[in-house]
Amino acid sequence: QVQLVESGGGSVQPGGSLRLSCAVSGISLTMYKMNWYRQAPGKQRELVAHISVGGTTNYADSVEGRFTVSRDNVENTVLLQMNNLQREDTAVYYCNAVNVMSRQYSYWGQGTQVTVSS
Repeated sequence: QVQLVESGGGSVQPGGSLRLSCAVSGISLTMYKMNWYRQAPGKQRELVAHISVGGTTNYADSVEGRFTVSRDNVENTVLLQMNNLQREDTAVYYCNAVNVMSRQYSYWGQGTQVTVSS
């Protein structure tokens, strides 16, 4: 059974930091590209950060320079370090794994809430 479990969300003031973690079980991350998505109330889910098996990263323009995604293929964990958080970063954040051979094999976590407010 494949499981992706996010943790690390919470409430923070503008300018603060949080680190999200995605613990993966049931698959080997060596075969999966990893993504972090977020969905704010009333908005569509959007891709925030992507990291390839080899560690190449891409970010949404809105988080470039503030967020950093990393992965540990041995520990089967993916992290999202979020710095200088802004109110518009408030959303539920989801971890997503996509098989490098077939997008048919795509798995999601349950999400973790991030709230940025003063």
